Amino acid sequence: MNTQKIGALLLALLMLVGCTGRALKLEADDNERQVELTKGQTLSIALDSNPTTGYGWYVVECDEIVLRQQGEPKYKAESRRVGAGGVETLRFQAAAPGQTILVLGYLRPWEKDVDPIKSYRIEVTVR
Repeated sequence: MNTQKIGALLLALLMLVGCTGRALKLEADDNERQVELTKGQTLSIALDSNPTTGYGWYVVECDEIVLRQQGEPKYKAESRRVGAGGVETLRFQAAAPGQTILVLGYLRPWEKDVDPIKSYRIEVTVR
């Protein structure tokens, strides 16, 4: 096999690996973004949070047939100081082909009829 064919084969393999199973990681700067996932792919969203205030990130809107939350959000403090903020990470799995709007709200879950103090919105297409 010549070098050109080997190179083309390696490139094709890399493209296949890049299209399957890789988690898409988003942050606050990705707010209002449109993203495309393949069925089964994981979406991870990391946002600033401080649970000592009672606030946390919660799903406000999402078509769970298309995109399903995976477990509870994970929190990692930035320091060991009492009351320090950190990053809360929510994970989702692309469950079925389709489109959905994912809206997250930074809110206190016990406060009913109160708008979130911050929100995060993305448009998701699952292929």
